[in-house]
Amino acid sequence: MQVAFFGNAAAASASSRIVPAAAAFSARISFSFFSSSSSTSLSSFKCLRSSPLVSRLFLNQRRSPTPCLSERGLSAAATPKCVASDPDQLKSAREDIKELLKTTFCHPILVRLGWHDAGTYSKNIQEWPQRGGANGSLRFEIELKHGANAGLVNALKLLQPIKDKYSGVTYADLFQLASATAVEESGGPKIPMKYGRVDVTGPTDCPEEGRLPAAGPPSPADHLRDVFYRMGLSDKEIVALSGAHTLGRSRPERSGWGKPETKYTKSGPGAPGGQSWTVQWLKFDNSYFKDIKERRDEDLLVLPTDAVLFEDPSFKVYAEKYAEDQETFFKDYAEAHAKLSNLGAKFDPPEGIVINHGR
Repeated sequence: MQVAFFGNAAAASASSRIVPAAAAFSARISFSFFSSSSSTSLSSFKCLRSSPLVSRLFLNQRRSPTPCLSERGLSAAATPKCVASDPDQLKSAREDIKELLKTTFCHPILVRLGWHDAGTYSKNIQEWPQRGGANGSLRFEIELKHGANAGLVNALKLLQPIKDKYSGVTYADLFQLASATAVEESGGPKIPMKYGRVDVTGPTDCPEEGRLPAAGPPSPADHLRDVFYRMGLSDKEIVALSGAHTLGRSRPERSGWGKPETKYTKSGPGAPGGQSWTVQWLKFDNSYFKDIKERRDEDLLVLPTDAVLFEDPSFKVYAEKYAEDQETFFKDYAEAHAKLSNLGAKFDPPEGIVINHGR
């Protein structure tokens, strides 16, 4: 069984204020950054198959035609410049994601969605899309069925209306846009993102199962290094990315980890229950490192892959630093998140597209 930091376990379900389109499935949303197979995954896929619209959008649809831009607008020029995503639509989609976050409290599962699409990357494979990474393959059922991705069907459903509205944005870009926006809107750092990721076109382009990390391996430090070094990430980046566990909660009925509820989760927001890593589990800060170091509160979750950050000598250097200095954590996290979001991606244009932050 897999859980945590790329995985499933934490809930970020919608509250009574949820938008109608999301209300039917929001109570099942789960999150955590490592991976978790889940007894709920079969029912999630049953629900997915029963929705023709979702099936069309996320399972069987091939990539939309690449939008062509010019000074006169979409597809209007004799010599158009083709890009993977339309910059104006990216900006508008970001604003819609912000509104979605306000009504559904789905920050954790959107972070997880982006990470899981990117986290299959292997630096040992040169060919695209065989190398994995941020290419939108997670929209296909064969990859959604991977144990590490249990529950992510709910994240896809949350984003479905936005993808409908902005067809000029690729799935790969939408997943990473949602992930970065969720971090920023929960109080985290601005992430230096770029867009223009090209989508894979079919389920045959999905990576094999087993590329994402687990929560309780026999040797947590070795396991983390095996997985993250394969992506080309360092010990500092492993620890910085682990800090995103400041968001979310784990549900034992889905992941096998955590308590059914605690004093911090029994009243939501969203569907009550689960066990969080931090007291304010929808606020992005450095409290994850402080709480893991102190371990004074039995109502806060500590997974083996969390505890090892203060046990392994190399990891501990960074974990201690981040517990003391939130500014340094934010800086290192933003850089690591942006690097992760670009792994394996094919950009059109090759230099990517940068959209300005507008709050």
